[in-house]
Amino acid sequence: MWEIVRAGGPLMWPIIFCSIGAAAIVLERLWTLQDRRVLPPELTQRVWQMVETNQVNEKVISALEQNSPLGKLLAAGLANRHRPREILMERLRAGDAAAGEALVKRYYHPLMLPQGFTQLNLAPHWLRDEQGRTFCDAVCPQGVLCDDGLAPKTITTPEYQALANYAYHLDAGKFAPFLHKHCTEKLGVKYVSADVLSVNQDEQGDITSLTTREAGDIPGDLFVDCTGFSSILLGKALGVPFHDCSDVLFCDTALAVQVPYESDDTPMASHTISTAQKAGWTWDIGLPSRRGIGYVYSSRHSSEEEAQEELARYVGPRIKDLKVRKIPIRGGYRETFWKNNCVAVGLAAGFLEPLESSAIVLVELSAKLISEQMPACREVMDIVAKRFNEVSHYRWGRIIDFLKLHYVLTKRTDTQFWIDNVDPGTIPERLQNLLHLWKYQPPWFFDEFDRLEEVFPAASYQYVLYGMGFRSEIDPADNVGTELLASRYLNENLSVTKKLRAQLPKNRELLRKIHDYGLQAI
Repeated sequence: MWEIVRAGGPLMWPIIFCSIGAAAIVLERLWTLQDRRVLPPELTQRVWQMVETNQVNEKVISALEQNSPLGKLLAAGLANRHRPREILMERLRAGDAAAGEALVKRYYHPLMLPQGFTQLNLAPHWLRDEQGRTFCDAVCPQGVLCDDGLAPKTITTPEYQALANYAYHLDAGKFAPFLHKHCTEKLGVKYVSADVLSVNQDEQGDITSLTTREAGDIPGDLFVDCTGFSSILLGKALGVPFHDCSDVLFCDTALAVQVPYESDDTPMASHTISTAQKAGWTWDIGLPSRRGIGYVYSSRHSSEEEAQEELARYVGPRIKDLKVRKIPIRGGYRETFWKNNCVAVGLAAGFLEPLESSAIVLVELSAKLISEQMPACREVMDIVAKRFNEVSHYRWGRIIDFLKLHYVLTKRTDTQFWIDNVDPGTIPERLQNLLHLWKYQPPWFFDEFDRLEEVFPAASYQYVLYGMGFRSEIDPADNVGTELLASRYLNENLSVTKKLRAQLPKNRELLRKIHDYGLQAI
């Protein structure tokens, strides 16, 4: 043997070393991939027994992760067993929970600005060196908190304050009576419950009064149309046309269902989960006693039967015992929001698919603007109306741009719905221009989003753009002089994320404590 090595000369030594390395790898694989190590006997049966007896907890899941490859797979499934089927399948396909965190097909649009957002745009720095983190995780703690199922505050955090910014899900059936009681008892509002029979106008078109069945004529100087989709005052009486947006946003129907939890201690997501489907998307909202789930889809790209099947695949077998409600969506808005002495708010003004829950914020912003700009007399009302209309048109246009952004960035070509969504003819001109601009410079605080109350600031565009894989071309020179500041902010985010993960409770745990003890008053 030695003679063969000497005869082969120096070239034999690399061959010998490679052979030894290959033999070591083979032996290691033979040891590691033994059936008893990869598929421990009776592991699946033991895990199933723990599931049936409700013994699964974080300690059990952690132990499974260290057990074996099969254990990691089972741990990934158990850790995400109460999440939507699509996310569960993603985690399982990833092989373990850690690998699932970095899946490209999922991203967050958090309610927190990137670290140091008003001082420095971190997007160019992240684009130059992602360091294995998503844009959201690099600049903001909220995505990680949502992944962990953590609440945005602790039981000792005062009411309406937060450690991580949050929004509310309101039970409209309870919230409306609450507002009624507050307004009538605390604000001196006179409430009249009556059906409108006719709208009475003067020669100039102003509304003088409403004739009602129960209360007769109700006169007024300014009328706020809150009559929903029918828009009895602005739409029908004043004849303001409706601007249809179905050429841009295709979804026009929703199927909604309430899915009870399997048990009272089922983990509850602390964020709304939206999942792309064949002809639209599903929402999945965790509430204390149930999940609110719905499929928003385009009837031009899917039949109702196909949509029902798509929703059933998402919810699972339990849907056969649940009632599914069909909700029509007429996407668009009134061409004028304030005409003469009538202003429309809420559904009377318009509605867009609830992808970013923009309807409620528009109600709030409209009411705020009306109260701040309340005309002193009829002589100046048209001036105020013009200002209100300009602001409202801007807001509705920007919301449509932002909703369309979620569709135009897709790389899906599996259905006609997604193919049609990237057709340039369906993309607003302003959004097309911005996308072209953002190929070379990332959006930021001062770029195109300079209104005092932007519904979706530049940060929102950053989260969606880079969450969906959009890339801006960055010249290294663009980051010169700001590297140290960027590094400081990125490290601060890591520190804040670590601190919040250690400090915040699970979402259900917090809500249970709030129910039992209440929150500290401000």
